[in-house]
Amino acid sequence: MKRLKQISAFIGAITLALLYAATILCACMQSAAWEGLFRASVYATVVIPCLIYAMQLLYRVLKGRGSK
Repeated sequence: MKRLKQISAFIGAITLALLYAATILCACMQSAAWEGLFRASVYATVVIPCLIYAMQLLYRVLKGRGSK
């Protein structure tokens, strides 16, 4: 179980790094669709970590480890 948590944390960190890089690239692009791509990238950069946190919280509550 510990190894699975490490792998998922690594994948999450790589995903966030790629999202940050995509946001920077979309901000520098000079194409007609840059605004939409930039908004989508910023939205994903904010929403994905929130969803990951919500899933972890829900897992803890359903497993009963969140109560004292």
